[in-house]
Amino acid sequence: MLKLYTDGATKGNPGPTGIGILVSGLPQQIQRHAALPPMTNHEAEFAAAIAGFNLLIEAELTTGPVAFYSDSKLVVQAIEKRYAKHYPALTAELLALIDRFPLVLPNWLPDRQNRGAHTLAQQGLREAEAKN
Repeated sequence: MLKLYTDGATKGNPGPTGIGILVSGLPQQIQRHAALPPMTNHEAEFAAAIAGFNLLIEAELTTGPVAFYSDSKLVVQAIEKRYAKHYPALTAELLALIDRFPLVLPNWLPDRQNRGAHTLAQQGLREAEAKN
C-alpha cells in the first residue's frame, strides 16, 4: 500500500508558504517540497494534500489503495466528511483527485509523527521566504 504524507508550513497567517510531500511503499521513496505564494496555514495544508495526490496521479500510481497522512485535522475531516464549511473549493478539488483512486484511507498524525513531510515543508518555506 502506498503511504502519502503531506504538510503545509506558513510564516504568518497568511504568509510565505512551503509544502512537503513524502511517498513511501515504493522501491524508492519520493520526496518533494515547493515554495508557494502567501496563504493561511489551513490553505497550505490543503495545497500540500492536493499536490501530493497530483504527484501520485502524474506518476501513474492510481491503481492501488493509498494511506494518506496529515497533521491537519481539518484536511482529514474534510476527506472523511467530504465537506469543509470554510474551504468548499479546496475540499472539492482535493476530493476530485481522491476519487481517482480505488481507496484512500485518511489518517491524522500528531506533528511529531509527520517529521518527513514537515521537514520538506520547512525547506519549501525557506525557499518562499528567500523569494520575498
